[in-house]
Amino acid sequence: MTVAGDLKTTGFEFKPGLEGVPATLSSISYVDGKNGILEYRGIPIGELATQASFLETSYLLIWGELPTREELDAFEHEIRYHRRIKYRIRDMMKCFPESGHPMDALQASAAALGLFYSRRALDDPAYIRAAVVRLLAKIPTMVAAFQMMRKGNDPITPCDDLDYSANFLYMLTEREPDPLAAKVFDACLTLHAEHTINASTFSARVTASTLTDPYAVVASAVGTLAGPLHGGANEEVLEMLENIGSVDNVRAYVEHCIQTKSKIMGFGHRVYKVKDPRADILQNLAEQLFESTGRDDYYDIAIELERVVEEKLGHKGIYANVDFYSGLVYRKLGIPNDLFTPIFAIARVAGWLAHWKEQLAENRIYRPTQIYTGSHSAPFVAIAER
Repeated sequence: MTVAGDLKTTGFEFKPGLEGVPATLSSISYVDGKNGILEYRGIPIGELATQASFLETSYLLIWGELPTREELDAFEHEIRYHRRIKYRIRDMMKCFPESGHPMDALQASAAALGLFYSRRALDDPAYIRAAVVRLLAKIPTMVAAFQMMRKGNDPITPCDDLDYSANFLYMLTEREPDPLAAKVFDACLTLHAEHTINASTFSARVTASTLTDPYAVVASAVGTLAGPLHGGANEEVLEMLENIGSVDNVRAYVEHCIQTKSKIMGFGHRVYKVKDPRADILQNLAEQLFESTGRDDYYDIAIELERVVEEKLGHKGIYANVDFYSGLVYRKLGIPNDLFTPIFAIARVAGWLAHWKEQLAENRIYRPTQIYTGSHSAPFVAIAER
């Protein structure tokens, strides 16, 4: 091994996972982990989650400014018009194994869109807008379609009379959702839409830098999000709450995790050293939903768990993150656990596309270096002598 020598001769400082290493210049979102601040294009996340729709927020992220009423109406109309998917994609999805994970189905389906729309006219604003519209419109349809087909049912046709979030919930059940449920779900999408250069967004920018089509960009990001260290934490939060079982068991559970140095799902963040601002908003949304439809044991366990973790670990900067309450909300909406990460993807498509568009503006292909740790001048040994 020659690690020490290589470090001296290259002058590079190796940081595993590129932690803290700036990868790009961006004006899309801003995070202040010490003070619990998240902004999209300079606007605090709390204002967007409570005052803007997800599509309004998507427009802001992708085009850099809030739309006028006329611009938003036109954008929403285009999204409604493009919700349906090609029958060949639908037939392809019917061949997917029923036991397959929805994220794998989504990655394959997103990539397949490129077969139909991969003209790659990346210098044409009309092409860019059409790609944005198609991806925002069709990704939810594909998630809902696979959910229906893996149960042996035909997918439900999108309802043109419903807005973006209400239509997705409708496609899962063929029942028009309660207005509060649709409003809460829409806010959840806004909260998950963007979060600077996380793993999937970095994957999107690297893929975009090769000047491939945006469908490949999104498929790449979906594949990255599918990893258990990125997406899926809210599924594990619900499993944890189920394992705890009751409010009375919370303190013992936390103390055991501390003693065994086990991770408590839904707590701690690579960036935030205070409570994730999105978690505060999600907690308020959860309370609205539970007031309307009734509380459950999981929520009471969650409240006590957050209190005890803050008492025991708050001094270390470990607080609730966005995943802690989102699973509770989705569960209350009747969404299956393994759709939580695909829903994350539905929301994050807006952020990925914003970064795709920003990458195109001043593109340079990503080509990081490495620090070689192998041997030099090693002899070749003939196969008969090995």
